[in-house]
Amino acid sequence: MNSIRNPKPRIGLIGYGAIGRAIVARLRAENALDQVAAILVRRLPEEQGLPFCLDRESFLAHRPDVVIEAAGHEAVAAHGAALLHAGSTLIVCSVGALADPTLLEALCGAQAQGGGAAIIPAGAIAGLDGLVAARLAGLESVTYTSYKPPHAWKGTQAEQRVDLDSIAEDAVFFEGSAREAAAHYPRNANVSAAIALAGIGFERTRVRLVASRRWNDPMGLIEAEGAFGTFRFEILAHAFPDNPKTSMLTAYSLLQCARLGGGFPLERL
Repeated sequence: MNSIRNPKPRIGLIGYGAIGRAIVARLRAENALDQVAAILVRRLPEEQGLPFCLDRESFLAHRPDVVIEAAGHEAVAAHGAALLHAGSTLIVCSVGALADPTLLEALCGAQAQGGGAAIIPAGAIAGLDGLVAARLAGLESVTYTSYKPPHAWKGTQAEQRVDLDSIAEDAVFFEGSAREAAAHYPRNANVSAAIALAGIGFERTRVRLVASRRWNDPMGLIEAEGAFGTFRFEILAHAFPDNPKTSMLTAYSLLQCARLGGGFPLERL
């Protein structure tokens, strides 16, 4: 597991959406905004008083101790390798991007050459440490099931597979590998990608996506078995009010990963 142990790091943020704003709000509540070294954005927000940057060079000039990516798959592809070449510690929130084997290889190569470190955080998932241990002990199968209310799947391919407005209870609209889930549902695949990286890889990790009226917020279920025994963990985490696809717990997990560690290092699968 990652060994970051700095309760007051200078934090660089990539992205200032729901997750980035939640991290800044938490630091503001702690009177710790001085920990925000820089925020890399594509367009300057109206908000004042924060160190926003429009390009990677000026962002790195602020010398963050650790960088939290919270801007989507495109940001990982655009900035990940360069940051690792520059020696940065990069916490990757948009883990689903790593289902692209070319990008995964590029990031692994960049951290080996540049001395940086890419860290996979727990995000909204508890139990990843158990999967990492189970992989060593003998892990044979892993299944991740994601339950979200129908409106949380709006704007995804789920709309072509099921009538989200008329679901009575549960509707399974996708079953496949973690790699397929990341490709077809990139805004909902970060959890399954993290589970794949912690466990038995993108091809062997099975994913089920479910639109469910039983849950008002995201509920995830991880099931694993192997020589170590069996593993079952579920977590119901409240979503951001303005972003039903993302758990609020994700933001706080990223902040604690930057401060205390708790993620695991990126490696080739």
